[in-house]
Amino acid sequence: MPKRTALFSVAILVLFSSCTTDRLPILSKSLPSAPGQYQVISAFSFINQDSQLITNQTFEGKAYVADFFFTSCPTICPVMTREMMRIHERFKADDRFLLLSHSIDTKRDTVQRLKEYAEGLGVDGSAWHFVTGDRTELFAIADDYYNVVTEDASAPGGYDHSGRFTLVDQNGHIRAYCNGTSSEEVAIFMNQIEKLLVDEY
Repeated sequence: MPKRTALFSVAILVLFSSCTTDRLPILSKSLPSAPGQYQVISAFSFINQDSQLITNQTFEGKAYVADFFFTSCPTICPVMTREMMRIHERFKADDRFLLLSHSIDTKRDTVQRLKEYAEGLGVDGSAWHFVTGDRTELFAIADDYYNVVTEDASAPGGYDHSGRFTLVDQNGHIRAYCNGTSSEEVAIFMNQIEKLLVDEY
């Protein structure tokens, strides 16, 4: 447990506001490279449960929530999935919004396994992408979303990871995040998603 607690405290956030209104702030770990030029999610290319290529362009013009999990996780992932299902149910009819779940277990979580997992949840693949891909790229991009992922043979299931949900806007900027194992935080987070969609879309 101390190891996981350490993971949660790794990312130190710097908050910037893109305007003087009460809109959600833009979150960044560094100062803008130029006025108004905030940090964005790095370019990525993964494969989802329907064998479709998923890239930044998949989310062009849309807000989305990202998390990191693995299907055989015996600890926090089932709780995270339950909370992601709450978000899915609330926003699944809104074509301005998507969900993106990255599997960190590239050995066992094949495309077929992710397909079975999504079908078991009754999830529409057009609204919620479960992706796999190159292990190095998956682990590296976790940092963009303020998540930490490590492979650890001593951890339950062989991986240790933070359980954050991260909200990204149509421009690739991070706007909010929460602890994906806390129902109370997720409730607040869903209101932040709603606010983003009302204020900026």
